[in-house]
Amino acid sequence: MDVNLRKSIILEHYQNPLNKGLTNDDSYIKINMNSKTCIDNLDFEFKINHGIIEDIKFDGEACAISTSSSSIMSDLLKGKSIKQAKQIIKNYENMINELPYDKDLLGEANCYDEIYKQPNRKKCALLPYEGIKDVIDKLEGVKNDKK
Repeated sequence: MDVNLRKSIILEHYQNPLNKGLTNDDSYIKINMNSKTCIDNLDFEFKINHGIIEDIKFDGEACAISTSSSSIMSDLLKGKSIKQAKQIIKNYENMINELPYDKDLLGEANCYDEIYKQPNRKKCALLPYEGIKDVIDKLEGVKNDKK
């Protein structure tokens, strides 16, 4: 991705984040994600019904990378099935970790395709994705416990 486009996407999502602001609606699954290496301390709310991610909200204090990554992730995963989300998350993690990935699945999240050059920022870019993964794992754990 072109360096100017990359910077533009990150800056836009940092200054004008999508889906920022919590609902405090009890139908949302809530999780807090924070980083020991940065100021990142974000609360996420996920509304998941019948295996579809209907909505994602977030708020808190975070660096430009975590804030923009949260904004992009919330937009990218909204309306996706859990199966689709897991595929997107796996490809995103692969990109961050310099492994083969399908860039066509990631949309604007491709702006982090060179974050590996700044290893201390990888955690910032991964933080929101780790949050949704934790929620999905817990949901699937609940499903598996019922069987």
